[in-house]
Amino acid sequence: MGVLRILQKWWYKDEDYSLNLGQAIGIPDPGKQVAQSVELPARTSDWETDQESRGISKTSHLDESKTDIVYYWLFLPTDYEVQAKSGGAPLLLFLHGGRWKNTPAELAKTKARNLPCLLETTEFAKKFPSIAVAPLCKSGSMWSPSQLMLLLDHIEENYKIDKSRVYVMGHSMGGFGTWMCLNKSPERFAAAVPICGGGRPEWAGRLVNTPIWAFHGDNDSVVTIDNTSNMVEAITKAGGKSIRFTIYERAGHDIGTRTYSNPMLYDWMFRQSLKGIDSINFEV
Repeated sequence: MGVLRILQKWWYKDEDYSLNLGQAIGIPDPGKQVAQSVELPARTSDWETDQESRGISKTSHLDESKTDIVYYWLFLPTDYEVQAKSGGAPLLLFLHGGRWKNTPAELAKTKARNLPCLLETTEFAKKFPSIAVAPLCKSGSMWSPSQLMLLLDHIEENYKIDKSRVYVMGHSMGGFGTWMCLNKSPERFAAAVPICGGGRPEWAGRLVNTPIWAFHGDNDSVVTIDNTSNMVEAITKAGGKSIRFTIYERAGHDIGTRTYSNPMLYDWMFRQSLKGIDSINFEV
């Protein structure tokens, strides 16, 4: 069974995705993912309401007087123990789209979609070479890059991470969040994969040195393709030479299945390093 079929099997599965977080929290076994949570300063980021800025966060400031409980899936690669002894494991931050509420039960539902879905399949998980952290965004809010950087700090403090190989990927609201994270901390990421997202073209000068592979459907009526094409054009004009743009012809907004199941994407992404190109082969 190919990865695409496996993903579709989980995608359309109709069952109760309830989760007892207290039972699930813990350090995952290599090749597995578990639910975790961490208390962080509260985000203040909300969706912009005007069409021109749709999907961009109003602010990325944190409210230090309050806290958020951030729930997330954490996956450890099968050879994590070996990686931990030889420079650390890569780390991928995955950002979902705007669909769920911030509860343990809603976190469980993300296993029916997105990267956590694929990481539940043995065939995919055993070859996935990176730690993956997939947080849940608070309902009614936008991804907060400032809070997400603190989440990455938390993971790096508790696991052996190769800080030259940290990546960010997301779809829809997560695609916007991916661009926002790049603008917030471009020096942190070895590569980025924004899917059906967008940003502000004036950020381009900060993003020219980051390898980016962007994806969009040309018939997307939810987030129109110009949101991505404007970013690609601006970065290219600013001198960026490490940007790819894949346009799915006659495709709408729901291109996550095709993108997450593309082994060439992971082969490209995990080759990128702040130290240069690493040698790795991701096959499914």
